[in-house]
Amino acid sequence: MQEQIRGYVKSERHGSTLIIEFFHPQSNSLPHNLLTDLASHIHGAGLDDEIRVVVLRSAGDRAFCAGASFTELLQIKTVREGEDFFNGFAHVINSMRKCPKFIIARIQGKCVGGGVGIAAAADYAIALTGADIKVSELEIGIGPFVIGPALERKIGLSAFSQLTIDAASWRTAEWAKTRGLYSEVHTNIQELDESIQRLVNHLVRSNPQAVREIKKILWQGTSHWDQLLSERAKISGQLVISEHAQKAIKLFNKT
Repeated sequence: MQEQIRGYVKSERHGSTLIIEFFHPQSNSLPHNLLTDLASHIHGAGLDDEIRVVVLRSAGDRAFCAGASFTELLQIKTVREGEDFFNGFAHVINSMRKCPKFIIARIQGKCVGGGVGIAAAADYAIALTGADIKVSELEIGIGPFVIGPALERKIGLSAFSQLTIDAASWRTAEWAKTRGLYSEVHTNIQELDESIQRLVNHLVRSNPQAVREIKKILWQGTSHWDQLLSERAKISGQLVISEHAQKAIKLFNKT
């Protein structure tokens, strides 16, 4: 019962495939402890020579990830606490970037904020119709600083700026596919899971060394992200304790 209240991150091995699943009762939002666990599971998958491909998914049939936990954001009182929290997202993105295995994201529902960043950091995202996206950070008095590099890398500066500036608007899954965030969009769960399994079956037969080298190419130019995302986390940490942000987060937390 406690696990269901607090949420969880767990991994299940299926042959050479590792399925990493996260859950939180508040629309799969991510408090700091789950961010830490998620980064740890991804890092561990990268070190396991028996694992050939990683599938990242969330539990349930609704939201994929609602981003940062508003409850925890309201508890932040100092810049250091804020920086530590947003570094949680930085660690997840960097663990995905550094993992020498392809990471397939199963996007079964809507993505908000940090959830969009996680989708962008995946090597291949397969989504369901209705898996709309929104980058709402500006609405709550901060900005998509930590997830920005991953989003800009995947969808380009123009699309990233649209999401960032018009933070109140949802974009459809088809919009996300057109911009390159999603690789595929399917109309039902069965098709979604069949497509993931088809890709997994192909990738587990791939040469691990070839996959490792391809990931290096795909993520070329990001070796400075450990420092960059940490710097971005500090900006978010400073902003989240402002009076403006705290008022906005309280309003969002009530909806």
